[in-house]
Amino acid sequence: MTDTIRVPLGTAPPAKAPPLRAWTVILAGLGALLCSLDVVVVATALPALRADFGASLSQLEWTINAYNLVFACLTLTGAALGDRFGRRRMYVAGLALFTLASAAAALAAGPGQLIIARVVQGAGAAVLLPLTLTLISEAFPAEKRGVAIGVWGGVTGLGVAAGPVLGGAVTEGLSWQWIFWLNVPIGLAMLPLAATKLRESYGSRPQLDIVGLVLAAVGLTGLAWAPVRAPEVGWGSVEALGALAVGVVFVVAFLGWERKGARYPMLPLGYFRRRDFSTANASAFLLFASLLGALFMITQLFQIGLGYNPLEAGVRILVWNATPLLIAPVAGALADRFGTRPFMLGGLVLQATGLALLAWQVEPGVGYDRLVGPLIVAGVGISMVFPSVANAVTASVPLGDAGVAAGVNNALRELGGVFGVAVAAAVFTTYGGYATPETFVDGCGPALWAAAGIAAIGAVAAAFAPSRGGS
Repeated sequence: MTDTIRVPLGTAPPAKAPPLRAWTVILAGLGALLCSLDVVVVATALPALRADFGASLSQLEWTINAYNLVFACLTLTGAALGDRFGRRRMYVAGLALFTLASAAAALAAGPGQLIIARVVQGAGAAVLLPLTLTLISEAFPAEKRGVAIGVWGGVTGLGVAAGPVLGGAVTEGLSWQWIFWLNVPIGLAMLPLAATKLRESYGSRPQLDIVGLVLAAVGLTGLAWAPVRAPEVGWGSVEALGALAVGVVFVVAFLGWERKGARYPMLPLGYFRRRDFSTANASAFLLFASLLGALFMITQLFQIGLGYNPLEAGVRILVWNATPLLIAPVAGALADRFGTRPFMLGGLVLQATGLALLAWQVEPGVGYDRLVGPLIVAGVGISMVFPSVANAVTASVPLGDAGVAAGVNNALRELGGVFGVAVAAAVFTTYGGYATPETFVDGCGPALWAAAGIAAIGAVAAAFAPSRGGS
């Protein structure tokens, strides 16, 4: 069922207004930029937060994972709200909440307040980000969607690229609070434009699946909570095992409800029988697990292990994270011509290779010249996967379900990020620590090997994707 503009009963629907495609790409791209920027911008500021607040490793993890966890657990809800109440309306609401939470994060007086603000930020992003893909999918025909999504992927990559540099520059030149203040004027400028330049559209489900929303949110929270807390409390603890058990029970209940109980299911399970849908989502989960796990370690490696200040660290990481600006739009366009599998598979292989080479080179006092090549290789790989996964997911379902597909994809991406940071932190604490630069490097190398291994598993998943779409 295609999206329609709703009108009162008994009147003829008006002809669809031509979509303002340029504004759609700009606003959707900026929304994705804000969301992706705030995944990574905090990473460069972690040492400053540790010094300013006396934060523990667990609290440092939570400044990233609080955002990612809520993002992951509520993104299906955000997509469903857009389908039910209007995608433009909910995009504006998500943007407003994100902007307000950014101001609260900047005003935080301690790690607890900052983590709470990051939770609210994640809730805003959970509404905002899945609708960026839905708005693009609704505005562009299938044969032109890959180019538009490639641009979206490039802008998303800009957030990943700019995050460490911006975080480093702001932390060094001003203070870490300004990494959040910068969101406020951008969000305020975007709000009236989004309200007037985007066309309203709705999904095919006239009612919210409230039971499904609750079951999915609780289940995903439990599954994500366990790996986040396990490095501190232990996998055998009541907290970790209890969270894992709750997550499994509620996810199973959610799947059962979606299959038989929901009149308008928020997640049509039949889509997971399609290889293009399931392999793209598996690749997205493992891509972000590897990416954010590596980012969590690399931003600290350059500062704690190698002695650079935040700005110097951000600039040196740029060769890794800036590549999506150049590669993602090209990869998106070529995926329309050659299919998404070569770019998902090749990209994850390059990401795994680059991170493995990086882990191999990491040692006390290593020169930047030995790290730059592996960083570029990994960055090119990430750039190829970003738009390919998004294109594969949205193209694998009917247009009316693009919001559902984007919601699933974003939920798994963010859940993968939580998992990746938790794995990296667990491996790091097993082999090293913060006592000296040398002990940090001792833990960082194995953590990067783990991130490389996750990307390699992602490449295996991508290898099973169909060559040109379809089931």
